[in-house]
Amino acid sequence: MMKLQLTLIAAGLLLSGPFAQAADSDSDSVNDAADNCLAVANTSQRDTDGDNIGNACDGDVNNDCIVNFNDLSIYADNFFQSGDLDTDNNGDGITNFADLQIMSSQFFGAPGPSGFFNACNTASELAATASSNSELQPASLAVDGNLSTRWESIHGVDPGILILDLAQSYPLTRVEIHWEAANAQNYLIEASNDNFSWDTLAVRTGGQFGDRTDIVDIAGTYRYLRMNGQTRSVGNTYGYSIWEMDVFGDADAAIEIDVDADDDGVIDALDLCPGTPPDSNIDDDGCVVIGSVNEVASADGILVGGLGSSAPGFSLYVFDNDIGAGGSTCNGGCANTWPPVLVEDNAASGVANLSTITRDDGSRQAAHDGRPLYFFAGDNNPGDINGQGAGGVWWLIEYSQLYETLYDETTPLEPQLQDNTPTALVTRLADRARDRHAREAQFQSYDHWLSFYWEHRTAEIEIVDTIGKGGNSVTFNVTTEWPVNPQEAELRFFHLNAAIYADNGIMAAVPSLDVPGETRRHYTRSSSFNPLTGTALQVGDRMEFELSQFLTGTPNGRDNYYGTAILYVVGEGVVPWEAQGAAQNSFPMPMAGRIGGGTTLNYQYSDEPDNHFIQMPTNLSDINGQVFVLGRRVHHTDFGDGSHNEAADNDGFDELAGLLGTNYVNRSCVACHERNGRALPPGVNQNLNQYVVKVGDGGGNPDPLIGSVLQPQSTGGGTEGTVQISSWTESGGLRTPNFNFTGTQPAAFSARIAPQLVGMGLLEAIVDADIESLADPDDVDADGISGRMHLVTDPENGQTRIGRFGWKASQATVKHQVAAALNTDIGVMTSIRPAPDCGSEQSNCDEVRSELADEHLEKLTAYVSLLGMSARRNLNDPAALQGEALFASAGCTGCHTESFQTSAFHPHAELRDQAIQPYTDLLLHDMGPGLASTLDEGGASAAEWRTPPLWGIGLTSGVSGGEAYLHDGRARNLTEAILWHGGEGDAARQAFVAMSQAEKDALLAFLMSL
Repeated sequence: MMKLQLTLIAAGLLLSGPFAQAADSDSDSVNDAADNCLAVANTSQRDTDGDNIGNACDGDVNNDCIVNFNDLSIYADNFFQSGDLDTDNNGDGITNFADLQIMSSQFFGAPGPSGFFNACNTASELAATASSNSELQPASLAVDGNLSTRWESIHGVDPGILILDLAQSYPLTRVEIHWEAANAQNYLIEASNDNFSWDTLAVRTGGQFGDRTDIVDIAGTYRYLRMNGQTRSVGNTYGYSIWEMDVFGDADAAIEIDVDADDDGVIDALDLCPGTPPDSNIDDDGCVVIGSVNEVASADGILVGGLGSSAPGFSLYVFDNDIGAGGSTCNGGCANTWPPVLVEDNAASGVANLSTITRDDGSRQAAHDGRPLYFFAGDNNPGDINGQGAGGVWWLIEYSQLYETLYDETTPLEPQLQDNTPTALVTRLADRARDRHAREAQFQSYDHWLSFYWEHRTAEIEIVDTIGKGGNSVTFNVTTEWPVNPQEAELRFFHLNAAIYADNGIMAAVPSLDVPGETRRHYTRSSSFNPLTGTALQVGDRMEFELSQFLTGTPNGRDNYYGTAILYVVGEGVVPWEAQGAAQNSFPMPMAGRIGGGTTLNYQYSDEPDNHFIQMPTNLSDINGQVFVLGRRVHHTDFGDGSHNEAADNDGFDELAGLLGTNYVNRSCVACHERNGRALPPGVNQNLNQYVVKVGDGGGNPDPLIGSVLQPQSTGGGTEGTVQISSWTESGGLRTPNFNFTGTQPAAFSARIAPQLVGMGLLEAIVDADIESLADPDDVDADGISGRMHLVTDPENGQTRIGRFGWKASQATVKHQVAAALNTDIGVMTSIRPAPDCGSEQSNCDEVRSELADEHLEKLTAYVSLLGMSARRNLNDPAALQGEALFASAGCTGCHTESFQTSAFHPHAELRDQAIQPYTDLLLHDMGPGLASTLDEGGASAAEWRTPPLWGIGLTSGVSGGEAYLHDGRARNLTEAILWHGGEGDAARQAFVAMSQAEKDALLAFLMSL
């Protein structure tokens, strides 16, 4: 039998053999030279897709979008692989290798609509954004439509994963992967609708090193599609590299699939913590809210189980046999009858004087005043006291709650700053635009505030860190308030020196997340490689980043800005940093420096000493960035004309204009609290414009002609009078102010200078019971210090609370303090304080009404509460460390309590569960006649003052331009402030006086480090 030669060419088949002698090989009346399908009768010569191949030869049996007629893989797979030139399956005397009849019946089919046209051309390419588990070149380059750019994974790392997000779910038909030479030998095509649970759509094996295009058929309706590279091709010592990855499907059939597999109310597409247990308390991301719980509470004058105990509301008991035992003597069967109150979180909490003991089985048990606490199995309902007096050794614990707790398990909480999920550590924070970089002292333009800072100049950042959790990338998802220039949208990683970073990539836009009609825009960028170490990212790597907000045509102000230098530690989160070495590279700040917990600011390297107290906290939540700047705008607004006190081109706040007065001290918050620092006394015979002068009639009531505060200015005619420091009396190196009033001379008064504002939110977050536990009004321990709580009335609900704010601790919350200051200092009424400050006989007074909208009061309160706390400095200075020890040994910490752990129930996540060192007990102390005024206030006598916090005190001169301490600014330096201590502080004063000069200098060095 004659062997035939078969020649394949790209345009089709040129078959040479006996059959080629016929002019019309397929007998369709079309000459072979003009026939668009030689193998099949095709008289109509129909060619639907216009590719010069007739429909009869245009099938695609293997659905690879290459027509059968041109598809070399069909022939190779079916006939040529074996090299068999003899087999004749159909017995027609022509070998399979050249048998047109076999080819026609197997591949070319019957005439009909073009298979190529139907299978491929009707499927649309779907737009997508891309991310990956590792990248040397960005994932976005695999979906940019450019076959000259490519995604490249980190070399030597398997698996290599490229994920495409189609924004919605589509019926999918195929994926085309244009590989660069560094490709996969084996990989999976997987799909998902929640980016968590993945279905395998195709398995590809046997790939060889070199450029190639893989066309893979898929089916199903999905939003996410990924190439999951399992192994690299032989010879590929690099990574995975893709020029383009294109997905095809029905673009007209997009659907939203809202799957909520764990039924927690957060759809899987948004759920960062899938599989949460039923009835879990979750946040907006579907993650369980984890926090401390109160094991102990009080009711009807006794201690009961708290919401965090095994039996909330049930009576608690103590056991006489435990006295002197140093722990619990009720174990085994005894513990079945008297179950211990167990502590599962960090510490026993709920009332004052709680602690824990360790039981025989290793569990921790709550104790009150050192005595372990128990339930009684014979109590069947809350309120039962069936165990009282049992055996003459079991007793209830009497407890009188004098106040209402400020925050507890029932307080609504803002979302957590961080979620530790099974697959990623997710951290959220806010940032603001800045003029220059963190280490550019020559410009002094990093920590100041831009013009129009409240418009379009904050950003929300979500960091999704998969390192150590099955992934190898850290992804930054950024939301800006205004579109960023696509050529300049840098998110720079890994600081090198000055303003130079090692990885300066551009963020990829994510338009699928943008809301039509809004200016907010979404971007993303990932990193898997640490260029400083030359290795893949690892847990513990320091990853400083800076977001460039180069905006596009904002309505007001400039467009080009930089961002905050933020240190992210892989596997841990964002931390305050210090610079080390000549390059000033960022390293985590030692814990001793973080006196404001997570709110602590990075050390300042931009030479702006006056800007320490006006910063966002390091841990500012993504939801509070814009809230913070809007609150700051209120703080800096003149309530008379609405003008802003900073850059001249800042727009006025018309909504706040006209709210001033009738009677007032100053026109804005910042007029008293300049740069949020301590005010300084004015010159002699100058009005006290940065003081609040409290006045009274001598019987504890407001002055009948003035009210409770002297307001020296008025929008009307007459004023309440003025007050000045007419002179200073000096004695023994200390000075006392002499005040002169014009107009009404009050019977009693107290002049109080404006204090610093930083740290107020953290003080509000201190647990009530911790303050109570420090109180010793009867000086039971006989140490000469008898601090006591100032119990005040909540103006919103009439409840009794612990006062924390003001020189006399007369306000319980930051909001109450802000509302009181607006009322008496600026003459602005709110829903909390709707009545003006007027005397009973005063005529020139405003009417009762709420002027400032609650929205602005809330934002102003948030701004004050969330101000960042400057770090403690000179941590290794021997003198400062010696001074710290002397501060304690002198008895200063008897009032200036060093540290607290804030409540787990404060509404602001930034303030929750923070370890802080404010150096205050928030209690009232009698400081002796030398510091006494003539005015009592509420439950505070004229000689009692709240212990002022000391954090930030060493920055006073830089922020305020000078120094002034104590309630009326009389102390010109810290030495004078100490020497003015009398009453309960006299013993500490005497200890200081007895020190050597070197010891005094050391103690002052310690205070200056705060």
